[in-house]
Amino acid sequence: QVQLVESGGDLVQPGGSLQLSCAASGRIFSVYVMAWYRQAPGKQRELVATITRGGSTNYADSVKGRFTISGDNAKNTVYLQMNSLKPEDTAVYYCNAEVSTDSTGTRYSYWGQGTQVTVAS
Repeated sequence: QVQLVESGGDLVQPGGSLQLSCAASGRIFSVYVMAWYRQAPGKQRELVATITRGGSTNYADSVKGRFTISGDNAKNTVYLQMNSLKPEDTAVYYCNAEVSTDSTGTRYSYWGQGTQVTVAS
């Protein structure tokens, strides 16, 4: 089994910054992709950013230039640095990892429990 544990969510004022962290642990053979999603009240879960094991990144248009995703392969950990936060960034942020648990290469998707980010004055 694989567990993802997120941390770093908080209440922050507009224009402020936060860094989220997500650590993957358990029966991990290899991590292929890690990502951050978010879900605001009454809305569907949306992709925020992804990072591959090789370091390639991708961002939603709404966060480009403000958010930065990074990873530490040795620790199976991904970070999301969020700057210039806006009220519309308020959501529960979820970590996702695409992982293989053995040498067969079969990939499985795992989710964290979510961490609340609230941007308000």
